[in-house]
Amino acid sequence: MPAPPPWGCSVNDAPSPLTAAVVTVSDEIASGRDVNRAGRVAVTELAGHGIEADLVVVPDDPDAIRAAVRGAIDRGSRLVITSGGTGIGPGDVTVDAVAPLLSYQVPGICEEIRRRGAEHAPVALVSREVAGVIVGTPSTFVLTAPGSRGGVRDAVAVLGPLAAHIVRQLDGAGHL
Repeated sequence: MPAPPPWGCSVNDAPSPLTAAVVTVSDEIASGRDVNRAGRVAVTELAGHGIEADLVVVPDDPDAIRAAVRGAIDRGSRLVITSGGTGIGPGDVTVDAVAPLLSYQVPGICEEIRRRGAEHAPVALVSREVAGVIVGTPSTFVLTAPGSRGGVRDAVAVLGPLAAHIVRQLDGAGHL
């Protein structure tokens, strides 16, 4: 497991083992016409931060996306990362499906993901990720990530070191 940066905290600082769900959003993958490379990358990268993640695939359908996010929360995931549907094309519906579920947004996460992505792929700036919290018992952090392997790596590189701190904050702990 990589050492946390000075602004992050170890997964061992989390109140319990961190669990996540990765929801791949793609008509092609859901129908079996393509392989879920980015979803697998997300699960692998999260594991590198000590976070176990389930992998779910749904089509580009707002109701299916919302059901997958709610299902992940019902199964106990404290972190939900969607992959795909964050662009500006007519089929990119993930952000529009997820944003209304959020009790509040945490924009700094997405800003950093786009900044990192733009360093090697300027098209990263043409994405509309959203991150935030669905308040509940317990509350859950949700991030919509790009559908590319590089975009998912950037997303987990930002979220991974912060995950334990985020969950501690959601559970009412003080700042580190």
